[in-house]
Amino acid sequence: MAMTIHVDIVSAEQEVYSGMAEMLFAPAELGEVGIAPRHAPLITRLKPGEVRVKLNDRESLAYYVSGGLLEVQPHVVTVLADTAIRAHDIDEAAALQAKARAEEMLSDKSGKYDYAHAKAELAEAIMQLKTLERLRKRGS
Repeated sequence: MAMTIHVDIVSAEQEVYSGMAEMLFAPAELGEVGIAPRHAPLITRLKPGEVRVKLNDRESLAYYVSGGLLEVQPHVVTVLADTAIRAHDIDEAAALQAKARAEEMLSDKSGKYDYAHAKAELAEAIMQLKTLERLRKRGS
């Protein structure tokens, strides 16, 4: 039997996942990290993107996080996300609308929009769409 690690994924609104896993993959600030059981302690910021929980060789769960923190202890991994949702629950139409709206705000040179906010909204929409695309490619 493979070794496992306890994983908790929590958003500001709710606990999204709590259970055992063989591995966790997350979009850390300096690149994607893979966390296995007995990993060295670590705290790092997360970028928007996909967190993948590998339950076993046949099953993985995918989540979208909008950013947050990853805390690793030898037997527990905690993802503290600003927003975390199951990849299957991402509203593709809403993400496409948000992307179009952000692109429109960025192209408007009148100065009436907060460009930093528009860039953040665009990045979030793009990462949601990429998470959906990865999910489809894996056939989940």
